[in-house]
Amino acid sequence: MLESQLPVLIVLLLFGTAAKVVTARTGGEPGALSRLGPAVLVPGRMQTPALLVCAFGELVLACGLLFTTAPIFRWGTVCFFALSTYVLLELRRRRPDAGCGCFGEVSSAPVGLRSLGRTVTLTGMALMSVWSPVPGWTAITHPSWYALTGVALLALLSPEIEELVDRIRYRAPCEQRRGPTEGVTLARLRSSGTWRAHESELISAEPYDSWRELCWRFFVFQNRDQHDVVFAIYLSGRRPAVRMAVVSGEDSDSLPEYTPVSA
Repeated sequence: MLESQLPVLIVLLLFGTAAKVVTARTGGEPGALSRLGPAVLVPGRMQTPALLVCAFGELVLACGLLFTTAPIFRWGTVCFFALSTYVLLELRRRRPDAGCGCFGEVSSAPVGLRSLGRTVTLTGMALMSVWSPVPGWTAITHPSWYALTGVALLALLSPEIEELVDRIRYRAPCEQRRGPTEGVTLARLRSSGTWRAHESELISAEPYDSWRELCWRFFVFQNRDQHDVVFAIYLSGRRPAVRMAVVSGEDSDSLPEYTPVSA
């Protein structure tokens, strides 16, 4: 049982390596690297090297898990996924518009609870595998039902699957798709927890301004302090991310570059 999750960890690490290398080499969509973690957290000229360093680290860990039982690789994997959880939390706080970049360009959706839940789950799976007496290749040749359970759980926690389905259906990146109508997007906003948490602060339930920026639709309301309240709704996925910011009158010309205060 201890080794049951090793195949899942190895496959995900290898997929992550390949996807990051492809994204770094091709550059992805225009400006893709500036919207993907961990590249988004470093200066522009360091974004590609940062992505490649992350990919190399994943490759080393995958090979170590596959061929050895050395504790350094087992504990290194635990630390990698635990650190990934921290990075995603920081990314969600500092750049709520950016994707996790876990699997390269396909992980472009904003970091949400599902992505965070996945890294926490992977940390637990890696911790469970630390004391496995066999290397990964042995676990791969003798699969168990526990591994299938892990795969099913990770599939539920992976927004990339929805993104891949959308790309197959529409064959265009999010920012080039037509997207839902303004009315549909507004309805999604009003059904969100972010809206319910701040609705009472608004003087009107109807926005006085709205526009689209890449994969986001922005709605502007006014609160009782005469400040602009900007809601941003991601245009892809069944449960789109919603972000909110309060912008004072003197800062209104800087929209849509805003500082998020709630998510």
